[in-house]
Amino acid sequence: MTRSLLEIERRILRYLHGRETRTRLLEIHAHFLRHGLHESNQVLSHFVSVCRSHGKMAYAELIFQQALHPNRLLFNSMIKGYSLSGPFDRALILFSLMRDRDIWADEYTFAPLIKACSNLCDLRAGQCVHGQILRLGFGCFSSIGIGMVELYANFTRTREAMKVFDNMPLRSDIAVVVRNLMINGFCKSGDIEMGLHFFRQMGEPRSLVTWNLLMSWLAKNGRDTEALELFHEMKADGFRPDAATVVTMLPVCARLGAVDVGKWLVLYAAEFSNHLFLEFITVGNSIVNFYCKCGDLVSAERIFRDMPQKNVTSWNTMISGLAFNGKAELGIDLFDQMVNTGVVTPDDSSFVAVLTCCAHGKLLQRGRDYFDSMTRKYGGLLRPKLEHYGCMVDLLGRVGCLAEAYELIKTMPMRPNATLWGSLLSASRTHGDVEAAECAIKELIHLEPWNSGNYVLLSNLYAEGGRWEEVEDLRVLMKENSINKAAGQSIVGLG
Repeated sequence: MTRSLLEIERRILRYLHGRETRTRLLEIHAHFLRHGLHESNQVLSHFVSVCRSHGKMAYAELIFQQALHPNRLLFNSMIKGYSLSGPFDRALILFSLMRDRDIWADEYTFAPLIKACSNLCDLRAGQCVHGQILRLGFGCFSSIGIGMVELYANFTRTREAMKVFDNMPLRSDIAVVVRNLMINGFCKSGDIEMGLHFFRQMGEPRSLVTWNLLMSWLAKNGRDTEALELFHEMKADGFRPDAATVVTMLPVCARLGAVDVGKWLVLYAAEFSNHLFLEFITVGNSIVNFYCKCGDLVSAERIFRDMPQKNVTSWNTMISGLAFNGKAELGIDLFDQMVNTGVVTPDDSSFVAVLTCCAHGKLLQRGRDYFDSMTRKYGGLLRPKLEHYGCMVDLLGRVGCLAEAYELIKTMPMRPNATLWGSLLSASRTHGDVEAAECAIKELIHLEPWNSGNYVLLSNLYAEGGRWEEVEDLRVLMKENSINKAAGQSIVGLG
């Protein structure tokens, strides 16, 4: 290549990584075609990388297909592009094409290839790629080790992930990333104790991501007290909470009644943290939810008003909070305000929230109107789901429309669950409707034949009505199905 052509190549590479690249791709393409650089794999590989970063992998594919002699550099750029942008299986196809052309892979081939397998959720393909990595001696590269740990951790194959981890030469910056992947893998597989043990053994350096990861898993598994203890330990270790910490820990504080810690987090997010509250909608949503769970609607509404940006979750959180704090009509007004101003489009959770308001306020016609509007007004986007039918059954039961509630359950397009029948049963007992209660209990027995409590309820219902033959028939049915009465349950007429 002549000196002038080399200069043109360098100029094109500068163009490719300039600030106006996105709008000049066609111009740059024409430029290197005009100078005969369409066979320069260096130029083509950079062009492909830029296409990927701007979401134009179809254009990159067109360039690649026209390359006469693609080399490893160009193949690697294409494989990396598809591993990040998809379709992910295209990365595997290109790898196969490389092998057919006797082009040897390197670490820059295998790292994105593993990522493609993870994104495809294809463990088998990942294991095949791992086998080739080991045969070719590329297992010593950190980028490949990280990818393999992530792949196995995502599939909760912690033994294989641990084996890769033990054989990795870890720098301190890489160690944190890999250990976080390991901890997430243990917790994802349900072995939180092993995740905690691994955390205790990892020593320094730790990262805030590590602390957030463990607190999140503890919270998800109902271990709120341990999550709060870990939070205090994190603070004592000199780590400052970030948005993820606040979003994880505020619900924990609400559930534990740790109001002081929650208020400290709110104050920190609003004033002492470079304004996490202003920068992250999720933080604002979490604060509103915290105050609602604590019953402090004045503070919740103040935060909601002060949020610089709101998404549909923000509105849903405030509407639900009003419902569960006895302010159903205010919740309905807020829903109407959201819809009428058009600031956001209501989603499934929005209608659960407003229907819950209607149920708590016993506002039957409003509830019917909102439920019908899901199909009538938002039919292209929304369809009533099980939780929406559950809200309507709850509403109908609260106002005593048991026959309508029963008919709604029987005609809904999906199979009703035990929660719906339990809601009807509760309403039937409240309003003294023995016939509806009997129907509900029979459906519960059909759904949960192993649950002795349902048989107990039905037997007692029969006994209260003097229907002793049915009591005896039920006793026989329980014996035939090997249903044992739980300790502490009293069943009239059952031995």
